Amino acid sequence: MNNNDILRRIRFAFDFSDPQAVKLFSLDPASSVAMTKDDFVRRLAKDEDPDFVACTDIELCAFLDGLIVHKRGLRDNAPPATAKPTNFHLTKNDILKKLRIALAYREEDMLETLAEGGTDMSKSELGALFRNPSHKHYRACGNQVLRNFIKGLTTRQRA
Repeated sequence: MNNNDILRRIRFAFDFSDPQAVKLFSLDPASSVAMTKDDFVRRLAKDEDPDFVACTDIELCAFLDGLIVHKRGLRDNAPPATAKPTNFHLTKNDILKKLRIALAYREEDMLETLAEGGTDMSKSELGALFRNPSHKHYRACGNQVLRNFIKGLTTRQRA
């Protein structure tokens, strides 16, 4: 699953129109991503489409950070934001964590959403996804887990 797939699926799950989705890129004050409607539509295009433009990690991060601000608001005592380095890498674990924060999901909510998407997971397996990568019990989030979480999220959001 690439960033464009994730962007498409999240947009569909929350039923955002193009203007609503474009607005998310600028909601986080730390975001330096300037996205127009045309730029956004190019990122929604299929890979084989001639207008296709790959969504970068920084762009997807800006979208997810905007989703957090949209759903939860800005933090009052947030530390000053720093610009993301050019070699910034967003992992699937980071994406799952940002979705969890945006939705204010607890462990039970995450497990229910995963189950609705077709993935049964224990509490300890879920906890391993949110650990520090240097921790001995850290587990990398795979495509199927993220795909099924977004599928379950779509079911919950559109019900």
